[in-house]
Amino acid sequence: MDAFASALLNWYDVHGRHDLPWQRARTPYRVWLSEIMLQQTRVATVIPYFERFVAALPDLPSLAAADEDRVLALWAGLGYYSRARNLLAAARTCMERHGGTLPRDIESLAALPGIGRSTAAAILAQAHDEPHAILDGNVRRVLARRHGVAGWPGTPRVQRVLWDHALQHTPTRRAADYTQAIMDLGATLCTRTSPRCGECPVADGCVAREQGRVAELPTPKPSKALPQRDTTMLVLRDTKGHVLLRRRAPTGVWARLWSLPEADANTVESVAMRHAARIEARRELPAFVHVFSHFQLRVTPVRFDVRRAASGVGDDPDSRWCAPDAWRALGLPAPVRRLLDRLEDDP
Repeated sequence: MDAFASALLNWYDVHGRHDLPWQRARTPYRVWLSEIMLQQTRVATVIPYFERFVAALPDLPSLAAADEDRVLALWAGLGYYSRARNLLAAARTCMERHGGTLPRDIESLAALPGIGRSTAAAILAQAHDEPHAILDGNVRRVLARRHGVAGWPGTPRVQRVLWDHALQHTPTRRAADYTQAIMDLGATLCTRTSPRCGECPVADGCVAREQGRVAELPTPKPSKALPQRDTTMLVLRDTKGHVLLRRRAPTGVWARLWSLPEADANTVESVAMRHAARIEARRELPAFVHVFSHFQLRVTPVRFDVRRAASGVGDDPDSRWCAPDAWRALGLPAPVRRLLDRLEDDP
């Protein structure tokens, strides 16, 4: 075991996180679920979602048997919904090809939807104590600073360098603890801003600290202005308080989630009239902006109090009128859920 790993493990034994929900009854399923939820999401945010998810779907077979709406509803608000769809697809693949369990070899595990090399390594290390190197966002930051690796970590060249360092430091013993330790270090001390270098157990030998480059490493992704898109969301509410929801397309933003009908500024009235026999009242609600990783979406909600057509939504499986207790059980994008919650507060 090298000096870096040894010092990190000594720190982890005293200061590391040892009682996270997925560390209790540490099954491969629970570790896998936590690793997927923790992609691009903080631990404090993930914990209540994780506990709710495993209470509803406690193991891989129950996840594989669940329908997509239920999985997306459990995930609603956590964002990056492709993670939830990949979880379901991977669980079903495991039932079909791997005897209802996650495979133990890293190649087969990494090939499952939404997993990949680093997540597969983290699952095997934490669930089976196998010595596999990981390279998630926290670990990239720690290693880029430790070894003075410049360049955006998203490039193949920098990735290769960081993987070499990750492999070099990963010990053959206590792999599960080391994996958690290096993630904890990045999450609690070697943070992106305001790192606490004075408390770091591996500060000695850190190139970024010695050269005064902590603030500039890892090199950030080259920035560019986010483009803005505009849409109008129609809040169609009938005389019983039911709201019309539409399931989104299988690809694109919020794929397969339930949302509100949309229109451009010129077709709002005509889209509303497709679903209503008569419009009783119309009111424009305050606009808001939702930021995605690659663009900003400016939403103008328009509320219509309507009388429903006698035929309802017909045989369209992707449209439904929902009472509040029904739409709260569906997978809705977080901003749509907040919008409908405000509607209930101001009927």
